[in-house]
Amino acid sequence: MDENSVHNPLLWGQGSGHANVRRKTPLSVTLAKWILKIAMLALFISWVALMFLFPADFVQKLFEKWIQATNGTVFGITGSLFLLFSGPILLIAVLSIAYLVVSGEEELHEKKASKYPSFRLWTFPVLVDGPFGVVSAAELIGILLFVVFVIWAVYAYIMSILSLMSDQLTFKEKSCLFLEILGLRFGLIGMFCLAFLFLPVARGSVLLRFIDIPFEHATRYHVWLGHLTMLLFTIHGLLYIVAWTIEGRLLHEILEWRDIGVANLPGVISLSAGLLMWVTSLPPVRKLNFELFFYTHQLYVIFIVFLALHVGDFIFTMAAGGIFIFILDRFLRFCQSRRVVDIISAKCLPCGTVELVLAKPENLRYNALSFVFLQVRELSWLQWHPFSVSSSPLDGKYHISVLIKVLGKWTEKLRGNILENSEKELPFSPHSKITASVEGPYGHETPYHLMYENLILVAGGIGISPFLAVLSDILHCVREGRPCLLRNILIVWAVKRSDELSLLSTIDMDSICPSFSSKLNLETCIYVTRESEPPLEEGKVQNTLDFSLCPTSKRCGMSVLVGTGHTIWSGLYVISSTVGFVISMGLLDIFYINPFHISSWWYKGLLFIVCMITSVVIFGGLVVGLWHLWERRILAKEQFEDDKLNIDKAEHKETVAREDSHLAKLTGIRYGARPDFKEIFETVSKNWGHVDAGVIVCGPPTLQSSVAKEIRSHNFRRQSDHPIFHFNSHSFDL
Repeated sequence: MDENSVHNPLLWGQGSGHANVRRKTPLSVTLAKWILKIAMLALFISWVALMFLFPADFVQKLFEKWIQATNGTVFGITGSLFLLFSGPILLIAVLSIAYLVVSGEEELHEKKASKYPSFRLWTFPVLVDGPFGVVSAAELIGILLFVVFVIWAVYAYIMSILSLMSDQLTFKEKSCLFLEILGLRFGLIGMFCLAFLFLPVARGSVLLRFIDIPFEHATRYHVWLGHLTMLLFTIHGLLYIVAWTIEGRLLHEILEWRDIGVANLPGVISLSAGLLMWVTSLPPVRKLNFELFFYTHQLYVIFIVFLALHVGDFIFTMAAGGIFIFILDRFLRFCQSRRVVDIISAKCLPCGTVELVLAKPENLRYNALSFVFLQVRELSWLQWHPFSVSSSPLDGKYHISVLIKVLGKWTEKLRGNILENSEKELPFSPHSKITASVEGPYGHETPYHLMYENLILVAGGIGISPFLAVLSDILHCVREGRPCLLRNILIVWAVKRSDELSLLSTIDMDSICPSFSSKLNLETCIYVTRESEPPLEEGKVQNTLDFSLCPTSKRCGMSVLVGTGHTIWSGLYVISSTVGFVISMGLLDIFYINPFHISSWWYKGLLFIVCMITSVVIFGGLVVGLWHLWERRILAKEQFEDDKLNIDKAEHKETVAREDSHLAKLTGIRYGARPDFKEIFETVSKNWGHVDAGVIVCGPPTLQSSVAKEIRSHNFRRQSDHPIFHFNSHSFDL
């Protein structure tokens, strides 16, 4: 092997010259990006500081002055609170769009490997074994900030309540008053947490794209925030229940629906819906019956609507910004999911895993480490299941692949459907068509696996799926001379049985890049944990069932509306919907609420929700319609020709045909053993030296914990000439 080719980064590859010419970013673009970053950071810090310090007396006084100064506008107190608590996050979203537009395509050529390896807060695991799973240093800081905020707010409110207690009241009256006011304050703290709750689950949000946090990571934050928010709201309700019980008017208060002030009955309905979602989302219930968790989680609509009826419009505005961003994303996903996506081919591997090859348009952007949500209408009209993409965007212009392991009822039905269709001699008959819809792809804005010079991929079972896409992506970059820093790759894969090795049939490294071994140091360690010795038929792979589900002409690919979609259209959609919402609220105030003296809190809360939804559907829907027409025009120009599709499929089948030769070349298969990560990291440390080494793990929580624990241990006791390992998880756990 050429020493220079292995030890020098592939930043300047052997491919076409134009791909390797380093282009400098114009000074104006760099300056604009820095200004936008500073503006967004200042806005975010101010927004968080406002909520964090809100219980303080001096902030309360400033807040009262703000209300007095702005209450005279058309929007009234609702507009004042909306501008203060929801305006900043919406403005950050708009500025994020501007940042993404200015940045354009990420210039990987400008990403250099650091000469001085260093620790990073986002990739340094601090907590490993605990209720939160693997927690990085940055995530721990976020958790501590929320904990400190809740403790500080409760303490400040308790001190404030005690100062209001009059000696003329009886002990019973003091107790009830204390409980009711404290319950009110717990509800306010819950509203501040609710302001963050929906931001992580806006899958294609420009906010997530800007900070480059993929949806599978953000889901964890939604789970943590959900537990905290529901705990606060539950305490809020319990304190009122105890106070009303002591006063002997529990039933009367629960059923009361007053016009002026907080309506109790809608609050009871909202809290009941929230509790159902909370209980069914707990790990024991969710793992035992995922469908129960999935269907009860649709009660979020009831939870939000009746919360608005409970607190009225002006209090609801404290959390409206994050909810509005979620509605924007939800409507866009609804539009994308209406399209039926053709399945080019389906294949059942010997281990029972299903591979689906889906049609996509050429202009659909995604990265190797991406997820898609798949719906098969023959199985369920309501269920959407996430799967890792197993193909690189460089594998083909018109297809995207996913590997699906049979683990539950839905996947078992899917495999049965495919096996049943494979037995039919007329694959194009109406009965054999699988009606699929796709949401996504979702993932990192930039392919971070290409940012490391040294990379360790650790997979368990079907967790190898995204790494097949990563390998293919890297090999394509090497072959075509695209920007790529990688020089050392180690793959550690643990499987239960040897038949799972057939998952490797979806990639043939020699066919993608025949000369990769002279340019890339690639090592593979495979562990078959439940077999003590190779099976007799080792080296021979069972025949797979592979067949087409749709004709090769007029195939319908997935929509490009969400995921890493077109930034300008996404920006127009967000801006038009936001402006439309402000216009709707203004018109409503001018022509209905103010002239007719509408004062009912719950009714104004309902009107506020209606304006949020209609502004997205009408104003945002207009942009989506134009976006759809633009997409159709682009697809027509691309001329979705049959021969191109056939080439894509022929390439896919060629990979399957070469499976035997590829498996025969594999080395490092160990039977009856499990990975010893301490030994693995020690060996890597000696061989790689003082470098930054990225570690990406895809597998069960136990595998993630084992790897993270070893990385934490190594980084704490590492020698000066050893690598710094950076932990990255790519596991989706709902």
